[in-house]
Amino acid sequence: MVHRGVGHLAWHRGMLFCLGLVFVLAISSRWLQAADKPKGVWTDPQDPALPIEFKFQGEYVGQIEGGDKLACQVIALGPAAFQAVLLPGGLPGEGWDGKNKLLMDGRLEGEAAVFEPASDNRQYLAGNPKEFSATRQFPPEGHKPYTATASGEAMNGKTDDGKSFALKKTVRTSPTEGTPPPAGAIVLLDGSKADQWNGGRLDEATGLLNTDGRDILSKRKFNSFVMHLEFLLPFRPEARGQGRGNSGYYLVDHYEVQILDSFGLDGVNNECGGIYSKADPKVNMCYPPLAWQTYDVEFTNAVRDAEGNKVKNAVLTLRHNGVVIHENLEISGPTGGHRNEPEGTQGAIKLQGHGNPLQFRNIWVVEKD
Repeated sequence: MVHRGVGHLAWHRGMLFCLGLVFVLAISSRWLQAADKPKGVWTDPQDPALPIEFKFQGEYVGQIEGGDKLACQVIALGPAAFQAVLLPGGLPGEGWDGKNKLLMDGRLEGEAAVFEPASDNRQYLAGNPKEFSATRQFPPEGHKPYTATASGEAMNGKTDDGKSFALKKTVRTSPTEGTPPPAGAIVLLDGSKADQWNGGRLDEATGLLNTDGRDILSKRKFNSFVMHLEFLLPFRPEARGQGRGNSGYYLVDHYEVQILDSFGLDGVNNECGGIYSKADPKVNMCYPPLAWQTYDVEFTNAVRDAEGNKVKNAVLTLRHNGVVIHENLEISGPTGGHRNEPEGTQGAIKLQGHGNPLQFRNIWVVEKD
């Protein structure tokens, strides 16, 4: 009787341990699934679940009392938080003087966004909106204490000397968006199929090629070419820096043109349009997330001599949303994440996933002799 009771007790203890283990594993599995699932990520500009901050983010254009043109780029930074970058003369590529910026912090108050001068200690791309700066230098050159309120499609404010300004929200469209492939072009993506690619997922409803966070490589290899592609960045307001839709467009899988939501920022080599680690864009032409954007590139591959030595660097001219951001730029060598074959050899076009949900459409190539 004693031995049977001990065994019975041990059996019960074993069962309880197993049930507890199953419970812990179930909770762990759910936790891991939740951890793996991106938070605060939107990929469709028509998504009814988009937060109210998306309504205010974007570009505004107008005038200061007296006639001087003024533009503004409003960056969403998370729940009820913004930073506004005021640009004398107009938007990047459309009148901005390329030098002066004024920063305002924004917060939601009911159905409006209220903006006050950014002040105190600031850090470029800080996680805390109260410490965030959209410029590496704070205060930026030209910074003045402007205030404003945005409501609906309008922003109204006051300058530091008491003048009024009125701006209206605008949505820019790249002049090369929807450019059809010319005669003789190799069509890599037209929305009907994705058989020119290794990897990626074609959404049959939209015709868009999705990275789903993983790299996509063209099946064909190329040398020198003219190329057009269109991309859509996700909306991730709580992310910062490289966490904000990081991707890349690799020419012959050697040279990365950065793809990233760097809307409203300074525009450096690891931000949208930069040649990663090599060259800053001449101007940051990044549109707000969930707006279609274009890259149009003319690329000449590096040249090797008969012994296999590189004798000429690769050269590119790149237009971002129709504006030249690199012109006849020599690229001194491969960027990070490149293939192992030597420069001057043919390579694939790579669309980097990097764990982010990027979408592409209308991709075509015209090879050069």
